[in-house]
Amino acid sequence: MSADTPSKQAPIEGKAALVEYLEAGCKPEADWRIGTEHEKFAYHLADHSPLEYEGPAGIRALLDGLARFDWTPVLEQENPIAMAKTDGSFISLEPAGQLELSGAPVETIHQTCDEVTGHLQQAKAIARELNLGFIGLGYHPKLTASDMPWMPKGRYRIMREYMPKKGTLGLEMMQATCTVQVNLDFASEADMVRMYRISMALQPVATALWANSPFKQGKPSGYLSYRSHIWTDTDADRSGMLPFVFEDGFGFERYVDYLLDMPMYFVYRDGHYIDASGQSFRDFMDGRLPALPGEKPRLSDWIDHMSTAFPEVRLKQFLEMRGTDGGPWSRLCALPAFWVGLLYDKDAREAAWDLVKDWSFEEMQELRDEVPRLALKTPFRNRTIQEVALEVLQISHKGLHNRARIDTLGMDETHFLKPLFQTAHSGLTPADEMLAAFEGRWDGNIDLVFQEYCY
Repeated sequence: MSADTPSKQAPIEGKAALVEYLEAGCKPEADWRIGTEHEKFAYHLADHSPLEYEGPAGIRALLDGLARFDWTPVLEQENPIAMAKTDGSFISLEPAGQLELSGAPVETIHQTCDEVTGHLQQAKAIARELNLGFIGLGYHPKLTASDMPWMPKGRYRIMREYMPKKGTLGLEMMQATCTVQVNLDFASEADMVRMYRISMALQPVATALWANSPFKQGKPSGYLSYRSHIWTDTDADRSGMLPFVFEDGFGFERYVDYLLDMPMYFVYRDGHYIDASGQSFRDFMDGRLPALPGEKPRLSDWIDHMSTAFPEVRLKQFLEMRGTDGGPWSRLCALPAFWVGLLYDKDAREAAWDLVKDWSFEEMQELRDEVPRLALKTPFRNRTIQEVALEVLQISHKGLHNRARIDTLGMDETHFLKPLFQTAHSGLTPADEMLAAFEGRWDGNIDLVFQEYCY
C-alpha cells in the first residue's frame, strides 16, 4: 500500500492513469531484480496443531520474537500482522497464520537464496524457544479450513464471507494452502507481453515440477498438487489462465480492463476495511460505489484491488509466477532460478517462446486441468509433461549460464536447478516421494510428514 493515506492522495481521474501505473513498472534490463516469496505452515511440535494468533507460543509471539532481528512490526488495530525492513522485505501472515517471507528485490539467485536461508535461521531461532516447527507443503496434510485458526486481518474477514459465494474451495485456498512464487521485471510493454505469454503457457509445467500436496485430511487426495486443484473452484472471476493474454492487442490497457471488470473485495479507509465485495471498480471510478457513495478511488485503492486478482500469472508493476506448491527447501531457491533462466536472458526467452508459440489456449487449459492430478505424467501431444519439463529446464539452464552471475565460490546460478533436473529425469515429484513414504515406511501415519519434512 502506498505510504500516503487515501485521504491525502488525489482521486484517480480516468482509466489512463491506471494504465500509466502499470507502464511505470518498465525498467531497463540493468535494473531488473528478483523478488522471491514463500509461505510455510507453522505448528506446535508437541501435537502438530496450527498456531493461534494469541498465546505464549502463538503467531503473535513468533512475530514479537522476530523483532530482535531488526524487523519492524506492521500493525492493524494494534495487532502486529506483518514485519518489515527498509530493504523492502516483509514477513506477513496468510489467513490461517501461514508465515510468508516476501523478499527484497535482489540482483541474483545467490542473493535471494542467502536471504531465504537467513530468514529460516531467524525463524527457527524463535521456534526453538517456543517449541514450534515449520513445514513447506502446498496443502495442509491433516487439517482443512474448518480446523484452522483465523488471523486478525480485516481483509480476510471480508474474503471469508465472500469466497463461499463464488466457489466451493475458496476457504480451503485461504486457510490450508502454501505457495512459493517469484516476481520479475520487464523492460517494455512488448517485453511484458512476451514474458506473460511464456510464463502463462509454462505455468502447468512448473506446477508439475513442484507438485507437493498429495494429502487431504491425512489420506491421499487423488491429486499430486491438491493446492493447484483448489484454485479451479475458488473464484473464476479472478483466477485461472486468462485467454485474453494470448489475443491480439493484449497489453497494459487490456489487463486494466480485466481488473476493472473483476468484482471488488474491500476499500481501506482510516485503518479499517470496508466491505465492497462484489461491487464494481468501474462504479468506484464514477463515484457510484455503494460502499462509499460519492467517493472516487485513490492509487492505494487500485493497488489493493490489483492484489485481489489471483490468475496463474499476475501483473502488477512486475510479473508474479503463482502456479507452484510450497515445498522442500531446495525448491525455494530453484523456483526463481527456473523463471529467471527462462525470462531474463534474451536467447532463452526466444527459445521458450519458440517452444510454446503454437500451443493453443485449449491445450494450455487442458494441461492446467490435468496437471494437478497427474503432474509429470500428464500427456501432451505425443509425449508427456515430463519430457516437456526436461526441454524447458535445458532452456532455463542455458539462460542462467548466459547470465554468468558468479558467487564467491566461482559457481554460477545453474546449480540451483539441480533438484528440478533430478525430478524431471526420474519422473517423481516431491508428492510422489511422499506418497511412497506414506504407503511404505510411514505405514499410513501422516504425522510422520512433520518429522521428515520439517524445515
